[in-house]
Amino acid sequence: MIFIQICVGSSCYLKGSQEIVELFNNAIEENHLEGDVVLSGSFCIGKCNRTGVTVQVDDDIHVGVTRENFKEFFTKNVLEKIKGAKNDD
Repeated sequence: MIFIQICVGSSCYLKGSQEIVELFNNAIEENHLEGDVVLSGSFCIGKCNRTGVTVQVDDDIHVGVTRENFKEFFTKNVLEKIKGAKNDD
């Protein structure tokens, strides 16, 4: 199980966190990961930056997630992590 928190605090909200939430919801559904991912919002994660949204995947905090880099981010930090976890079973 992977736990993902998307910052929806004021800074990330202004940088498009609602769109990132929607992209995560769509990607989870499209990849049939509803039983593998817990998605939640979080007020400030404490790693604000100038571009993009802050996202925490398990214990790893990533800054600068945008619509433009979302697909690459999701593949690397969610799909590959799930694939690796399933191969370990």
